[in-house]
Amino acid sequence: MMSKDDFLLDDLDDEKTVEFIKNYLPQDLKEKFSDDQIYYFLDLIDEYYMESGVLDSSTDSDGFIDIDLDEIVEYVIKESKKDDMGEFDPEDILFVVQGEMEYGNSLGLVE
Repeated sequence: MMSKDDFLLDDLDDEKTVEFIKNYLPQDLKEKFSDDQIYYFLDLIDEYYMESGVLDSSTDSDGFIDIDLDEIVEYVIKESKKDDMGEFDPEDILFVVQGEMEYGNSLGLVE
């Protein structure tokens, strides 16, 4: 079970991730997504990682796991539509997914 401090750290990390993504997005997309939408997309990205089994995958010879960004985008679009959150352009969602990935790179979590 997560402690109160774990929840606060997780919230702080989410805030930093959202800010990073907003700065990563091209100018024409910066105003297109609300913070709440970006938080929602982050939840879906995390859900994808957990449900797809990608985190349990074996690494390649260089120690990396192959992650198909297009599959994540498809998952986010499908779940958003199913949850009545709207229909989104795959190219726009790809920028959010890439921004989340780049944030991980900036922390040294992924290469």
